[in-house]
Amino acid sequence: MKKKMLAFTLAASVAALSACSGGGDEKVMTSKAGDVTKDEFYQEMKTSVGEQALQMIILEKVLDDKYDVDDKQVDAEFDKNKEQLGENFEAFLAQQGQTPDSFKKMIRLNKLQEAALTDGIEVSDEELNKRLEESQSEINARHILVEDEKTAKEVKEKLDKGEDFAKVAKEYSTDPGSKDEGGDLDWFAYGVMVPEFWNAAYDLEPGKISEPVQSDNGFHIIEVKEKRKAEDEKISDEKKDEIRHELLMEKADENELLAKVSKLVKAADVKIKDEDLKASLDLFKMEEQPTEGEAPVDVEAPAEDAPADDAEVEVEEGK
Repeated sequence: MKKKMLAFTLAASVAALSACSGGGDEKVMTSKAGDVTKDEFYQEMKTSVGEQALQMIILEKVLDDKYDVDDKQVDAEFDKNKEQLGENFEAFLAQQGQTPDSFKKMIRLNKLQEAALTDGIEVSDEELNKRLEESQSEINARHILVEDEKTAKEVKEKLDKGEDFAKVAKEYSTDPGSKDEGGDLDWFAYGVMVPEFWNAAYDLEPGKISEPVQSDNGFHIIEVKEKRKAEDEKISDEKKDEIRHELLMEKADENELLAKVSKLVKAADVKIKDEDLKASLDLFKMEEQPTEGEAPVDVEAPAEDAPADDAEVEVEEGK
């Protein structure tokens, strides 16, 4: 997924902090060196990860109150990651400081954030059908990659005057994988190239040379040699849903996520009873006066279908 979600990565800590509810003197550990009570454990967790952990709990609570993410979706994503990583999956979890349960919790939270991010965005049948067609297409092309627009225009001018594409590619291209092949990329399918490159190549007629196309890699001059449809394969409903979601995420603006969450938090009337953790809410206060040099952020009134005011999240000291 190209979009970044809010950076909450403390699922294991949250689970531990959430477990410290009630029974202040109840022991969570005993030893000859001394015992640890739930109160002591809570205080230690609060000191080390308290604010971030509580922010994550608040985020999950208010999003879960408005959006539906079922266990099947989470399990499917979990299994997909497990299959992709194969025997490295357990090592990956250990490296991330995750357990299978905490990793599923993070998947669930990401999906809730995606639901909020794409709320109100629509994908038309025309857009979906175009992307489905693209996903079944293959292109044979060559390109010349250069670092700046000035050089790209110089290259395009030479090609327009009839200079040999392969010769110019060997002279100018900075792509080590295709330079010595005269810029030849052979056949490639949707998703292999960066979106800017694919979009330009897909819209280009065979035999035509593009204007300079900018991507994170530099500036491309592309010539499409051939196009073809990949093997005729029926696209499953599951695949269509994946592509629709992909389009939704492409349309979404991740910069709007915090504002959306802030409105939900305000509508949920979140009250933090532990004085030491009250600053956790600062992250979600978009209506605060901006600091000098910052533009003000408009926060509209909660939508009619936002969570009711009685959907409170209360955190009391020692609980």
